[in-house]
Amino acid sequence: MVSNSSIEAGELRSLTTLVRTYVSIVFAALVALVALSASLPRLATSDAWVHEVIVTVFAVVLLLRLRAARAGRADALRAVGVIAAVLAVANVVEALIPGLFPMWMRIEMVVIAALMAVVVTLVVRKRPRESEISSGASPADRARHSKATAPTLTECDEHRS
Repeated sequence: MVSNSSIEAGELRSLTTLVRTYVSIVFAALVALVALSASLPRLATSDAWVHEVIVTVFAVVLLLRLRAARAGRADALRAVGVIAAVLAVANVVEALIPGLFPMWMRIEMVVIAALMAVVVTLVVRKRPRESEISSGASPADRARHSKATAPTLTECDEHRS
């Protein structure tokens, strides 16, 4: 668990707003693809469908990780940051590939990349420090914490004597 001081309520609200905005954009694009498939199929390419299905899966996973982060899980907050970083980079790269996606989808990708860059910035600025991990931490958090604060060889030798 993460102590209450590591992530302020306002920052969690900001993260929640950004992630919900991302999810809204993804689902709006999915609806647009359905409509375009019927009316203008050249704007609803198979590459666009593959991209949209993948970002929809990421949207669901990101919402689940955010929920766990809001409950105080440090590993979930880290996962939100990693997922956001992957989404930011992947969307920028895909938007730059000439002719792969229709222009409307490239714009969506750039907007998503910008949103995810802000999410990454918030997560990196406020990731929990070792001193903020409470005794109620998950086993994985405790293992990481104990590795980070493992005694030096000198301390071990002093303890043995």
